[in-house]
Formats: sequence, C-alpha cells, structure tokens
Amino acid sequence: MHVTGTVESAPAPQETPEAPAGSTSKHARRFGLPVATALVMGNIIGGGIFLLPASVAPYGTLSLVAFGVLTVGAIALALVFGRLAERNPRTGGPYVYAREAFGDFAGFLTAWSYWITTWVSNAALAVAAVGYLDVLFPVNHSHWTACLAALVILWLPAISNFAGTRYVGAVQLVSTVLKFAPLLLVAIGGLFFFDPHKLGPFHPGGGSTIGAVSASAALLLFSYLGVESAAVSAGEVKDPRRNVGRATVIGTAGAAVVYLLGTLSVFGTVSHSHLVKSTAPFSDAVNAMFGGTWGGWAVAVAALVSMVGCLNGWTLLSAQTPYAAAQDGLFPAAFARRKRGVPTLGVLVTTVLASLLTVYNYMSGSGKVFESLILITTFTATVPYLLAAAAQIFHLVSGRRDKVVPARLVRDSVIAAIAAGFSMWLIAGSGYAAVYQGVLFLFAGVIVFAVMGARKRQTA
Repeated sequence: MHVTGTVESAPAPQETPEAPAGSTSKHARRFGLPVATALVMGNIIGGGIFLLPASVAPYGTLSLVAFGVLTVGAIALALVFGRLAERNPRTGGPYVYAREAFGDFAGFLTAWSYWITTWVSNAALAVAAVGYLDVLFPVNHSHWTACLAALVILWLPAISNFAGTRYVGAVQLVSTVLKFAPLLLVAIGGLFFFDPHKLGPFHPGGGSTIGAVSASAALLLFSYLGVESAAVSAGEVKDPRRNVGRATVIGTAGAAVVYLLGTLSVFGTVSHSHLVKSTAPFSDAVNAMFGGTWGGWAVAVAALVSMVGCLNGWTLLSAQTPYAAAQDGLFPAAFARRKRGVPTLGVLVTTVLASLLTVYNYMSGSGKVFESLILITTFTATVPYLLAAAAQIFHLVSGRRDKVVPARLVRDSVIAAIAAGFSMWLIAGSGYAAVYQGVLFLFAGVIVFAVMGARKRQTA
C-alpha cells in the first residue's frame, strides 16, 4: 500500500458498531455518560494532584498563573476532542483524527507517541505512589523495597483490566468517588487554614517570567493528561457522538476546579521551604491543618486509591491506541486481539515496559526521576494533541461541509487555534533535555513504521 501525507491515503472513517469487538462477553460493557466522565476525571486526577504542588513549588506562586493558563488550554483541547469525536466516534481518539486528516504516517506517529506517553506516565505514577505509601509503611528506606512496591502498584490495575471492561468501569467509578472526599477536604477546608505568609516568593528563581510560567506549565501538564480519555475509548462509550464531548468537557472542568483549589490550599498551609522538599505534600497539608499525623495517613490512603484508580484507566488507554492502529495495519496484528472487551496484549506489553522503566529509575538512583519522566510525557503527549488540533483546523479550513457545522465555524476555529498554540507552547516549555529524549523515543517509531509498511505492501 502506498503511504503518503495526503488525506486521500486514509480510508474513509468507519462508523462505530453498536457492539464493539469482544462485547459479547458478559465481562464487557459499554460506558454511559457517568462512567465516561469518571474515566476522564479519574485519569486526570491521579498522581499529579497529589505530588505536583511540591514539584512546582521551586517556581513559587507564579506556578498558580501557569495552572490558570493550563486550564484554559486543557478546556480548549477538551472541546476539540468533543468536536472530532462527533465526526468520527471510533476507538483511538487522536490517532483516528490524525490518520483521517493526514494519512497513515501522521496516524502512526500519533499512536506511537501517545503509546509512549501512557506507559511512561504509568511508571511516573508508580514512582509517585510509593512516596505516599511510605507515609503508611516505610518502603523508601531501600531502593529494592520501593521498587517492589511500585511494581505491585503497576500490576494490580493490569489484573483489573485483564478481568474485562466491566470491571475497569466499576473500579474507575468507585476510585473516583472515594478520592473526592479527601481532595475536597484539602481544597475547601484548607482555605480556612490559609496563611499568606507560607506562600513564599512569587518568582523565586528570577529571570524571565514567561519562561518560568512555561517551565512550570510543562510540569503541570502531567496533571491534565487524560483529557482525551473518553475520545480514546469512544468505541466503548454509549452514544459516543453525544457523550464523548460532554464527558470530556465535564470531566476536565471538574478536575480543573479541584486542582486549582487544592494547589492553592497546599501552598497556603505548608511553608514554602518545607514544600520544595516534600514527597507527600497533601499529607503535609492535612497534618498542618489539624496537627498530628492521622490526617496525613488518611490522605495517603486517598492518594493511593486515586493513583491506583488512575493507573486502572491509563492501563486501558495504553492498550486502546495500539489496538486501533493494529486494526489499520500500522501496529502488529496481535495488538488488535481482544478478550472480555480489553486488548490484552496491549495491556501486558505496556505494563511490562512501565515495569522495566520503573526498575531502571530506582536502580539509577536519580533524585529527580519523577520530574524527568513527566517532562518526557509532556513532549510525547503534546505531539498527538497538536496533530488532533491540526486535524480540526484541516476540516475547518478545507471547506469540507460534511465535516463542519457552519453555525459553529468561527467558535470552533478560535478554539482549535487556542488548542494548537497551547500545544506548541508546552513543547517549548518542556525544555531541551525532555525534547531531546522525547524525539529519540518518537524517531524510534519511524523504524517500526518502515517495517509495518513493508509488511503491508507485501501482503497487498
């Protein structure tokens, strides 16, 4: 098959069937609006909300400005995903949109980059979860015990996924509900204990203010990864043309409110000098609010529930994009096999890769492992975000009336432009090292694409 960068090289989009492959099993179940919204919120609100206040503390309260800018960009991306899902409600999300607009190569790069994002994010979440587990049990005294704990945290959600989408949805809904009580306790209750003197300086590092906002936003993007969750799993969502967009916007807006209030409360209850060294900032915030350590233990439990729930959803997403690409012959065919509604090989391979990366990180002894990992995911996640925004712009500018609602043309154009500019800004803010490593990961996929393209041509 000849591969080119033009739209003609992509096949016509397929309508989502009423029952996805594998749904005949009693263990497979399609998600309604509440579960789809919980999937978005559960995937967004994970390790990020519990650890990132400490990661961005060195940038001072300037990082709150970055949070506000990031929220606007995330909402713009959510609206873009909702519009694209209305046109093509297939499982795969950004991969499907990029391939439809620009052809096989763009689709493959999107799938490959997003796949890297998912399993690197899973490794980062496992590393973050161990910090809160250490509040309950001393596991950080040894690299080996910490590594073993992280591996257990990685594989429990994988086992849940092997059980089927019915259990994935149940775990996601329960974990999302359970974690909101302590999050709201800190986000709202912390405002009553707010001490402005603990905020620290506005811009402690000096230098360019815009550069500092970009750098802190690049770290904070990790906390918004998951905005595309409903779009990626559109094939498993009931009435996806209607529910994917709603779930994406509602889930993103809800997560944004919790994030902004929670981060502000942590900044105002934990002294800046302590926060920059913290490995469990929300536990420290509750201890500062009520005294003692019992509150910190309760938040640590909530954080672990949140992270395991987040890993549960991310593990499913990590298998969905290779599944969609494998159906189009751009990933090995084995990734398209499903059992109980779940692409089991994708779950297995992703979890193994995340486990290997986790072991490497602990054995390397780096003190900035979490920050390094999330900056790589900032670059690799922004590639599919940018291509999805570009696909929306393509439909709007090309004059394809079958793909555009004229009454929404101006509004959709402005939103798509914001989403595209936001993506470019995040790439710039992730830093040279992260872009360098991310490009290496990305270009490794070119070799895979060459092999898959050759096999497709031989088969044809």
